[in-house]
Amino acid sequence: MKFAELGLSDDLLTAITKQGYEEATPIQEKTIPLILDGKDVIGQAQTGTGKTAAFGLPILQMLDENVMKPQALVVSPTRELAIQTQDEIFKLGRDKHVKVQAVFGGADIRRQINGLKHGAQVVVGTPGRLLDHINRGTVDLSNVKTLVLDEADEMLNMGFLDDIESILKAVPDKRQTLLFSATMPPAIKRIGVQFMKDPVHVQIEAKELTTDLVDQYYVKVRENEKFDTLTRILDVQNPELAIMFGRTKRRVDELTRGLELRGYNAAGIHGDLTQQKRSQVLKQFKNGEINILVATDVAARGLDVSGVDYVYNFDIPQDSESYVHRIGRTGRAGHTGTSVTFVTSAEMDYLKDIEKLTKKRMQPLKPATKEEAIAGRLAKVGSKVEKLADEANPALAEEEVNNLVNKYDAKTLAAALLGSVANIDDMDTPYSLSRERPLPRKRYGNGGGGNRRSGNGGGYRGGNRRDNGHGGGNRRSGNGGSDRRGNGGQSRRSRDFVIKNKD
Repeated sequence: MKFAELGLSDDLLTAITKQGYEEATPIQEKTIPLILDGKDVIGQAQTGTGKTAAFGLPILQMLDENVMKPQALVVSPTRELAIQTQDEIFKLGRDKHVKVQAVFGGADIRRQINGLKHGAQVVVGTPGRLLDHINRGTVDLSNVKTLVLDEADEMLNMGFLDDIESILKAVPDKRQTLLFSATMPPAIKRIGVQFMKDPVHVQIEAKELTTDLVDQYYVKVRENEKFDTLTRILDVQNPELAIMFGRTKRRVDELTRGLELRGYNAAGIHGDLTQQKRSQVLKQFKNGEINILVATDVAARGLDVSGVDYVYNFDIPQDSESYVHRIGRTGRAGHTGTSVTFVTSAEMDYLKDIEKLTKKRMQPLKPATKEEAIAGRLAKVGSKVEKLADEANPALAEEEVNNLVNKYDAKTLAAALLGSVANIDDMDTPYSLSRERPLPRKRYGNGGGGNRRSGNGGGYRGGNRRDNGHGGGNRRSGNGGSDRRGNGGQSRRSRDFVIKNKD
């Protein structure tokens, strides 16, 4: 269904077009008319199905542009999702000049207070920091008409149920309440019964979680060795078209730069790019002018390119559904595909969660050696060297040619030519990535599943099929209030790591 059929205003339809969206997703199609009609809605759908626009667009349409106080409150489980939601609502509401403010732990609360004072009409925040603002009296919720609980089951898993109930009690009773959740445990149902008025339950059937056409591998590696490990695997696997996912915009920029320095044909897309630049990069990717597209989850939303044979998760996603969304970019239309996920010891529980969701165990992939990487590079340039030899004219530099022939044998000259064409010298170009704030430790289970695998097994079954057949933090951040479950606040260990420009 087209967005124009959902009762949205012309300025919002223009904003939707600018963002590159054409047709509404099922959750958008079913919930937007209900929200515009003033109904309380429980939306049950996977992550990555367009839930932010499903509630963001009706909120923007119902805003009174003359009231410079919060009229909508969105509660998100993590700072990353809060920032992502803020960005998307801001972009959709740019033509309406809507002011959106995100509040979360681990960041300067004074700057957030200043943003709230200057007329934020939509507030997006994590539970702990929202309660902090409520208790300080630095956020005025008296004009809130719409309350959104996003990823409600995730907030429940993180122990935020009491905080959510406190927030619900702090907003006006006369309001519209929207609850979005991938699953519907009893505690979430209780919120619906206790705090919502005759909610309409919209359930979108989960897509096929994984496909037998995608071979899934993981590489266990230290954080500071990830990039070198990645490039050697790329040399062995030699993807024709690959999509690589990084967690932040900064990561995407740095990965793209590093890949270019080491001789790969790569380009990146993220939320800071103009629509024109994004369209240009995607056109180059679809035409095969570049063969590695580096992207954030948000930037890759709606991306449908045929012929993608590899997906690389350079950063493992924080939620398992995002993994499913990522690897769905390959293994399409009956073609086989391969996914490779890089994971540190501290992230093994995230890998375990992915396997629970997909009901498929990933196979360990052994990092490639330098010798294997060199062999991979040389193997893929044979046709280029043959073309150069066919087109060569020895008479143009007869003296130099004779000197080389007299000095070296044919094998040495051929090896030198192969190495030059394969850019062997670029393989060791020094490059390091900025350190990213690590994912929070899981708060449940048996103390982390990091040691359940050796990480050294497996071979290159997922390798180059065409060539060589290789097969959380403190309860208080001390930073003017934080999310008390360690979600937003930073621990001593990660205090120096700051995530900026998140998608």
